[in-house]
Amino acid sequence: MGDALQALDAEITDCFACPRLVAWREEVATVKRASFRDQAYWGRPVPGFGAADARIAILGLAPAAHGGNRTGRIFTGDRSGDVLFAAMHRAGLANQPTSVSADDGLTIKNTRIFAAVRCAPPDNKPTPDERDRCAPFLHRELELIRPTLRVVIALGAFAWAAWWPAMRAVYGVRPPSPRPAFGHGAQWTAEGVPALLGCYHVSQQNTFTGRLTPAMLDDVFARARSLAA
Repeated sequence: MGDALQALDAEITDCFACPRLVAWREEVATVKRASFRDQAYWGRPVPGFGAADARIAILGLAPAAHGGNRTGRIFTGDRSGDVLFAAMHRAGLANQPTSVSADDGLTIKNTRIFAAVRCAPPDNKPTPDERDRCAPFLHRELELIRPTLRVVIALGAFAWAAWWPAMRAVYGVRPPSPRPAFGHGAQWTAEGVPALLGCYHVSQQNTFTGRLTPAMLDDVFARARSLAA
Protein backbone atom coordinates (compact mmCIF):
# COMPACT_ATOMS: atom_id res chain seq x y z
CA MET A 1 0.00 0.00 0.00
CA GLY A 2 2.85 2.38 0.77
CA ASP A 3 4.33 1.89 -2.71
CA ALA A 4 0.93 2.52 -4.29
CA LEU A 5 0.53 5.75 -2.32
CA GLN A 6 4.00 6.88 -3.36
CA ALA A 7 3.13 6.20 -7.00
CA LEU A 8 -0.11 8.16 -6.64
CA ASP A 9 1.74 11.04 -4.96
CA ALA A 10 4.20 11.15 -7.88
CA GLU A 11 1.35 11.23 -10.37
CA ILE A 12 -0.38 14.03 -8.48
CA THR A 13 2.73 16.21 -8.42
CA ASP A 14 3.03 15.92 -12.20
CA CYS A 15 -0.55 17.03 -12.99
CA PHE A 16 -1.22 19.91 -15.42
CA ALA A 17 -4.94 19.29 -15.97
CA CYS A 18 -6.30 22.70 -14.87
CA PRO A 19 -4.82 25.61 -16.87
CA ARG A 20 -6.00 28.31 -14.43
CA LEU A 21 -4.52 26.53 -11.43
CA VAL A 22 -1.26 25.73 -13.23
CA ALA A 23 -0.85 29.38 -14.21
CA TRP A 24 -1.60 30.58 -10.68
CA ARG A 25 0.61 28.15 -8.79
CA GLU A 26 3.54 28.90 -11.11
CA GLU A 27 3.00 32.67 -10.94
CA VAL A 28 3.00 32.54 -7.13
CA ALA A 29 6.15 30.42 -7.19
CA THR A 30 7.88 32.96 -9.43
CA VAL A 31 6.72 36.24 -7.88
CA LYS A 32 6.84 34.90 -4.27
CA ARG A 33 5.97 36.65 -1.05
CA ALA A 34 8.61 39.15 0.05
CA SER A 35 9.32 37.29 3.29
CA PHE A 36 10.07 34.12 1.29
CA ARG A 37 11.87 35.71 -1.66
CA ASP A 38 15.09 33.74 -1.00
CA GLN A 39 13.29 30.40 -0.94
CA ALA A 40 12.65 28.04 -3.84
CA TYR A 41 8.89 27.45 -4.14
CA TRP A 42 7.46 24.01 -4.86
CA GLY A 43 4.91 25.45 -7.31
CA ARG A 44 3.26 22.11 -8.16
CA PRO A 45 0.29 20.05 -6.96
CA VAL A 46 0.66 18.98 -3.33
CA PRO A 47 0.21 15.27 -2.50
CA GLY A 48 -1.19 13.79 0.68
CA PHE A 49 0.90 13.36 3.80
CA GLY A 50 0.90 10.77 6.54
CA ALA A 51 0.34 7.13 7.32
CA ALA A 52 -0.51 4.54 4.69
CA ASP A 53 -2.51 2.67 7.35
CA ALA A 54 -4.34 5.76 8.60
CA ARG A 55 -7.41 5.35 10.76
CA ILE A 56 -8.14 9.10 10.65
CA ALA A 57 -8.19 11.25 7.51
CA ILE A 58 -8.15 15.04 7.52
CA LEU A 59 -9.68 16.47 4.36
CA GLY A 60 -8.98 20.11 3.50
CA LEU A 61 -9.88 22.44 0.67
CA ALA A 62 -6.61 23.09 -1.23
CA PRO A 63 -2.98 24.05 -0.55
CA ALA A 64 -2.20 27.61 0.48
CA ALA A 65 -0.39 29.75 -2.08
CA HIS A 66 2.54 30.51 0.24
CA GLY A 67 2.15 27.42 2.42
CA GLY A 68 1.91 24.04 0.72
CA ASN A 69 2.52 25.60 -2.68
CA ARG A 70 5.84 26.87 -1.29
CA THR A 71 6.93 23.92 0.83
CA GLY A 72 5.48 20.97 -1.07
CA ARG A 73 3.69 19.55 1.97
CA ILE A 74 0.06 20.10 2.83
CA PHE A 75 -0.65 22.58 5.68
CA THR A 76 3.07 23.29 6.02
CA GLY A 77 4.62 26.74 6.36
CA ASP A 78 1.51 28.81 7.05
CA ARG A 79 -0.66 29.92 9.97
CA SER A 80 -3.32 27.28 9.27
CA GLY A 81 -0.72 24.56 9.60
CA ASP A 82 0.56 26.10 12.83
CA VAL A 83 -2.87 25.69 14.37
CA LEU A 84 -3.61 22.26 12.90
CA PHE A 85 -0.35 20.55 13.82
CA ALA A 86 -0.29 22.08 17.29
CA ALA A 87 -3.69 20.47 17.87
CA MET A 88 -2.54 17.16 16.40
CA HIS A 89 0.48 17.22 18.71
CA ARG A 90 -1.75 17.80 21.73
CA ALA A 91 -3.88 14.85 20.58
CA GLY A 92 -0.86 12.57 20.28
CA LEU A 93 -1.14 12.36 16.49
CA ALA A 94 2.02 14.34 15.62
CA ASN A 95 5.54 14.10 17.02
CA GLN A 96 5.98 17.88 17.08
CA PRO A 97 3.66 20.92 17.17
CA THR A 98 5.08 22.72 14.12
CA SER A 99 5.33 22.06 10.40
CA VAL A 100 7.65 24.48 8.65
CA SER A 101 9.25 22.53 5.80
CA ALA A 102 9.11 19.16 4.11
CA ASP A 103 12.33 18.07 5.83
CA ASP A 104 11.64 19.30 9.38
CA GLY A 105 11.28 15.82 10.89
CA LEU A 106 7.50 15.95 11.34
CA THR A 107 5.74 12.59 11.45
CA ILE A 108 2.07 11.96 12.09
CA LYS A 109 0.51 8.86 13.61
CA ASN A 110 -2.57 6.93 12.42
CA THR A 111 -3.53 9.92 10.25
CA ARG A 112 -3.36 11.03 6.63
CA ILE A 113 -3.95 14.60 5.46
CA PHE A 114 -4.99 15.58 1.94
CA ALA A 115 -7.06 18.15 0.08
CA ALA A 116 -10.04 17.97 -2.24
CA VAL A 117 -8.08 20.11 -4.76
CA ARG A 118 -4.32 19.58 -4.98
CA CYS A 119 -3.21 22.94 -6.45
CA ALA A 120 -3.36 26.33 -4.75
CA PRO A 121 -6.33 28.23 -6.27
CA PRO A 122 -6.66 32.01 -6.66
CA ASP A 123 -8.48 33.49 -3.65
CA ASN A 124 -8.66 29.95 -2.19
CA LYS A 125 -11.65 29.30 -4.44
CA PRO A 126 -11.45 26.36 -6.86
CA THR A 127 -14.13 26.23 -9.51
CA PRO A 128 -16.58 23.30 -9.63
CA ASP A 129 -14.84 22.02 -12.78
CA GLU A 130 -11.44 22.13 -11.05
CA ARG A 131 -12.84 20.30 -8.04
CA ASP A 132 -14.36 17.60 -10.25
CA ARG A 133 -11.21 17.25 -12.35
CA CYS A 134 -9.17 16.66 -9.20
CA ALA A 135 -11.69 14.32 -7.56
CA PRO A 136 -10.21 11.08 -8.98
CA PHE A 137 -7.02 11.72 -7.00
CA LEU A 138 -9.05 11.97 -3.80
CA HIS A 139 -11.02 8.84 -4.67
CA ARG A 140 -7.89 6.82 -5.40
CA GLU A 141 -6.18 7.96 -2.21
CA LEU A 142 -9.24 7.01 -0.16
CA GLU A 143 -9.35 3.62 -1.88
CA LEU A 144 -5.75 2.96 -0.86
CA ILE A 145 -6.32 3.75 2.82
CA ARG A 146 -9.83 2.29 2.90
CA PRO A 147 -8.85 -0.93 4.75
CA THR A 148 -7.92 0.99 7.91
CA LEU A 149 -9.82 4.29 7.61
CA ARG A 150 -12.45 4.84 10.29
CA VAL A 151 -12.97 8.62 10.54
CA VAL A 152 -12.84 11.58 8.15
CA ILE A 153 -12.51 15.11 9.54
CA ALA A 154 -13.80 17.62 6.98
CA LEU A 155 -12.16 21.02 7.45
CA GLY A 156 -14.79 23.41 6.20
CA ALA A 157 -17.91 23.23 4.06
CA PHE A 158 -15.99 22.65 0.80
CA ALA A 159 -14.36 19.49 2.17
CA TRP A 160 -17.68 18.37 3.71
CA ALA A 161 -19.33 18.67 0.28
CA ALA A 162 -16.44 16.88 -1.43
CA TRP A 163 -16.84 13.85 0.84
CA TRP A 164 -20.25 12.74 -0.46
CA PRO A 165 -19.30 11.98 -4.10
CA ALA A 166 -16.02 10.48 -2.84
CA MET A 167 -17.93 8.21 -0.48
CA ARG A 168 -20.18 7.06 -3.28
CA ALA A 169 -17.26 6.45 -5.66
CA VAL A 170 -15.11 4.56 -3.16
CA TYR A 171 -17.63 2.82 -0.91
CA GLY A 172 -20.58 2.49 -3.26
CA VAL A 173 -22.88 4.06 -0.66
CA ARG A 174 -25.53 6.53 -1.76
CA PRO A 175 -25.28 9.84 0.14
CA PRO A 176 -28.28 10.71 2.31
CA SER A 177 -30.93 13.01 0.89
CA PRO A 178 -31.04 15.73 1.90
CA ARG A 179 -27.37 15.74 2.73
CA PRO A 180 -26.51 16.68 6.31
CA ALA A 181 -25.59 20.33 6.74
CA PHE A 182 -22.00 21.21 7.55
CA GLY A 183 -21.26 22.66 10.95
CA HIS A 184 -18.52 22.54 13.52
CA GLY A 185 -18.99 19.36 15.51
CA ALA A 186 -21.47 17.90 13.01
CA GLN A 187 -21.25 14.13 12.83
CA TRP A 188 -22.67 11.63 10.38
CA THR A 189 -22.31 7.88 10.60
CA ALA A 190 -23.57 4.98 8.53
CA GLU A 191 -22.77 1.32 8.33
CA GLY A 192 -19.84 0.39 6.12
CA VAL A 193 -18.29 3.87 5.74
CA PRO A 194 -16.03 6.04 7.90
CA ALA A 195 -17.65 8.42 10.34
CA LEU A 196 -17.68 12.02 9.12
CA LEU A 197 -16.87 14.89 11.48
CA GLY A 198 -17.26 18.56 10.59
CA CYS A 199 -14.70 21.10 11.78
CA TYR A 200 -14.37 24.76 10.98
CA HIS A 201 -11.40 25.29 8.70
CA VAL A 202 -8.15 26.24 10.42
CA SER A 203 -7.95 29.45 8.38
CA GLN A 204 -6.63 32.67 9.87
CA GLN A 205 -10.07 34.19 9.46
CA ASN A 206 -11.52 31.53 11.77
CA THR A 207 -8.69 31.25 14.28
CA PHE A 208 -7.91 34.97 14.61
CA THR A 209 -11.55 35.85 15.21
CA GLY A 210 -12.10 33.08 17.74
CA ARG A 211 -14.66 31.28 15.60
CA LEU A 212 -12.37 28.26 15.93
CA THR A 213 -10.49 27.93 19.22
CA PRO A 214 -7.83 25.42 20.32
CA ALA A 215 -10.37 23.86 22.68
CA MET A 216 -12.81 23.34 19.80
CA LEU A 217 -10.09 21.63 17.76
CA ASP A 218 -9.10 19.48 20.72
CA ASP A 219 -12.69 18.31 21.05
CA VAL A 220 -12.84 17.28 17.39
CA PHE A 221 -9.61 15.32 17.61
CA ALA A 222 -10.70 13.64 20.85
CA ARG A 223 -13.90 12.51 19.15
CA ALA A 224 -11.99 11.34 16.09
CA ARG A 225 -9.62 9.28 18.20
CA SER A 226 -12.53 7.74 20.08
CA LEU A 227 -14.36 6.82 16.86
CA ALA A 228 -11.18 5.44 15.31
CA ALA A 229 -10.24 3.29 18.29
